[in-house]
Amino acid sequence: MPDSSKAAVPLEDLSIDHVGMYVTDLEAAVSSWVDEYAFTVVGTSASSRHRGVALRQGGITLALTQATSDQHPGAAYVVAHGDGVADIALRTADAEASFRAAVQRGARAVRRPTRHAGGDLVTATVGGFGDVVHTLVQHSCEEGPGLPAGFSPVAGADEAAADDAGLLRLDHVAVCLNAGELQPTVDYYRTALGFRDIFQERIVVGAQAMESTVVQSPSRTVTLTLIQPDVSAAPGQIDEFLKGHQGAGVQHLAFSSRDAVTAVRSLTARGVTFLRTPSAYYDLLGERIALDPQRLADLRETNVLADEDHDGRLFQIFTASRHPRQTLFYEVIERQGAATFGSANIKALYEAVELERTKQRG
Repeated sequence: MPDSSKAAVPLEDLSIDHVGMYVTDLEAAVSSWVDEYAFTVVGTSASSRHRGVALRQGGITLALTQATSDQHPGAAYVVAHGDGVADIALRTADAEASFRAAVQRGARAVRRPTRHAGGDLVTATVGGFGDVVHTLVQHSCEEGPGLPAGFSPVAGADEAAADDAGLLRLDHVAVCLNAGELQPTVDYYRTALGFRDIFQERIVVGAQAMESTVVQSPSRTVTLTLIQPDVSAAPGQIDEFLKGHQGAGVQHLAFSSRDAVTAVRSLTARGVTFLRTPSAYYDLLGERIALDPQRLADLRETNVLADEDHDGRLFQIFTASRHPRQTLFYEVIERQGAATFGSANIKALYEAVELERTKQRG
């Protein structure tokens, strides 16, 4: 077990442990992540009420769970929301101390600290936003990424041998909130979990508008982009998410990559569909950012967007949503030193989502 004398200050060391998702069809979901996104199955879980599979690529661990009983919380979740993110699990050196500190600071207690079989894994859970929670996870010092509680390793799983797409870690999570919930949610994360407010943006797409605030953990490894619709503007894609999802939830997961262009080519070859970017974007891009002709051509071919800040460059793109309710999609992002979120690209990304949404409704 970790040496308590060397343990980090509670809540100061939070990082992403894994993302828990509830699904309606476990086999289909696993097949998509393995075949299309190049993840490797590393663990399984089962009981009289559920079946689960843990997948990994790079530093990203996903825990997929299908309820097999109405008594499992995943059953009610998928009825209300469809497949989606239910748990953004946070790793910490001391789950009990972090849980106690968070609750004392106003976090909603969901599940008290539990020491699991073998004693090397301790978990506790606090509320987040909507129906999404944060499980605080304490692994033994000797373990690597480890597996979520209740999962057993798969014999022979070779993550290093996987034909991966170069996805590295979870860069950020984008969250849609009901109108009026943005500031209370920001306040909750700042007070209860010690996050910092690091970026604010008003995004206008045609007659639509949305307000966004980015909060980040003290360790700078957990980043949530919180978005609410502007009710003074026309209803749009955030309103549709909230209607389809039936409340606040995760709109997209952003995966960092070594090379966004290479990742998009690899994932496209595997069957992933990405949103298209208007050609005019690239006609003007060279005036904003100094790019060599081949790099600009590669970006145009793959529809990857580019931006830069004082620290470096950023390349990013959204996948097309294949969710039956159009409420969940993914992002590939490459940071070449950039620490921000592509202010010049945010509008273009959401315009691409809007074009896809309009096409599907036509």
